[in-house]
Amino acid sequence: MKEKKAKRIVYRSEREMPLMVISVGSQTHNLTGAWRNIRPEIDLEKCLKCGICWKFCPEPAIEIVDERPVVDYDYCKGCGICAEECPAKCIVMAEERK
Repeated sequence: MKEKKAKRIVYRSEREMPLMVISVGSQTHNLTGAWRNIRPEIDLEKCLKCGICWKFCPEPAIEIVDERPVVDYDYCKGCGICAEECPAKCIVMAEERK
């Protein structure tokens, strides 16, 4: 997997912070995978190479490598959207391994 780069935004005080939630661009410096208690597992034999899992993933957690989806578990929160949207149903949500 290629390294993800993002500019970190640091506020010196609460006065510099926005009054409401705003998008600050890429959040790839926040490793959110520890939030997960279930994880997507992909059966690549059934995969249609359609890219729908990548398209619907709300995090930078799925990359397409050699036309196949690869889950980056550092960022996957285990939301299950990829499994729900997969037309081939080749993604199943399995209990997280500790």
